Amino acid sequence: MSKGLAGIMKQAQMIQQKMAKIQEEAALKTVEATSGGGAVSVTVNGKNEIISLLIKKEAVDPNDVEMLQDLVIAAVNEALKKAHAELSEEMSKVTGGMNIPGLF
Repeated sequence: MSKGLAGIMKQAQMIQQKMAKIQEEAALKTVEATSGGGAVSVTVNGKNEIISLLIKKEAVDPNDVEMLQDLVIAAVNEALKKAHAELSEEMSKVTGGMNIPGLF
């Protein structure tokens, strides 16, 4: 193997290790999002798991269940979007801004 190729392989391994560490750390980070003026609050972690869901009593209307469902969906989607954006930002630091498909 040529020295150039060996150097590239070593660099690739280092990047892979850094990315694995970022993904590990992301699992420990949490992101919160709200909807309905704070009526629904969702916290997710970097593994896209919902950690908590808070629904204020005033958001619960038995005659308008669809509104509550929409508020929950909106809060969850926003929290997941924030978590993905943070992970993408951290990964782009490692990859030098290169967008590698399927990476995150």
